Amino acid sequence: MEDKLLEFEDKIKRGEFIEADDWMPDEYRKQLIRLIKMHANSELMGALPEGEWIPKAPSIKRKLQLVSKVQDEVGHAQMIYRVVEDLSGISREEMLEELISGKAKFHNVFHYPAENWADVAIIAWLVDGAALVTQGALTQCSYGPYARIMKRICWEESVHLKYGEELVLELANGTKKQREMLQDALNRWWFPIMHFFGPPDEESPNTQQAMKWRIKIKTNDEMRQEYLKRYVPLIKEIGLEIPDPDLHYDEKSGKWITGNLHWDEFKKILNNDGPKTKARLLLREHYFKKTSIIRSLLA
Repeated sequence: MEDKLLEFEDKIKRGEFIEADDWMPDEYRKQLIRLIKMHANSELMGALPEGEWIPKAPSIKRKLQLVSKVQDEVGHAQMIYRVVEDLSGISREEMLEELISGKAKFHNVFHYPAENWADVAIIAWLVDGAALVTQGALTQCSYGPYARIMKRICWEESVHLKYGEELVLELANGTKKQREMLQDALNRWWFPIMHFFGPPDEESPNTQQAMKWRIKIKTNDEMRQEYLKRYVPLIKEIGLEIPDPDLHYDEKSGKWITGNLHWDEFKKILNNDGPKTKARLLLREHYFKKTSIIRSLLA
């Protein structure tokens, strides 16, 4: 066992991939399953906030773009669930049952309502931008099947990001009411986006081992900093105000310093206690039951 562990860790140090049929420590497998399953759940649940706006999109063009984006998110979920199936032996149906029962986790941002069209714009630009930071790092994950899928997903997410930029600029250059709507959406989404990267490093007990095994190549705080460096100047450039009065760039450390990020709210979300958690899980349960006959025919 010890020889196998040394060989496994040497392979990771050399930058090689671990494949599904390779030997791996139980803890490595458990950490991967937890991470990848939550990612799959998040892609599936992430289709719901924007999906609600398909019937209310302001034009046929925007409706078609949104349909395409939502289809992509569901497709990503199906690809990622397949990775978990191969890694864990748990069926997709079992994972969906676990999700709709409230036992499984999905990303914090998908527990919040999309109140108006500006929310769709902020989600497509800034939430998907956050996803690209985290998922871009996962293209270098040591688990080969996941890393390879992430390359394809990141390409599609970059298209979503361009769509989001277009929506945001359209609203930012629109009427006074549209600009106010956009600012209000940013005010509501900013702190959930900061939470998206996970708790501060000192409160993330699995990070050290995940970094050692290259499940993660960047810590939560490193990814949050990368996001701030990339997006704060862009947000300010289009005339929006970031709703954190204490946010500032520290020249000495080369880092953005944030104010109170309201981590108590994040902890509530971790317990599946968000403003739209129950409604979205009920909707997902409805779809699950509605498609049971199709699953039985394909079984």
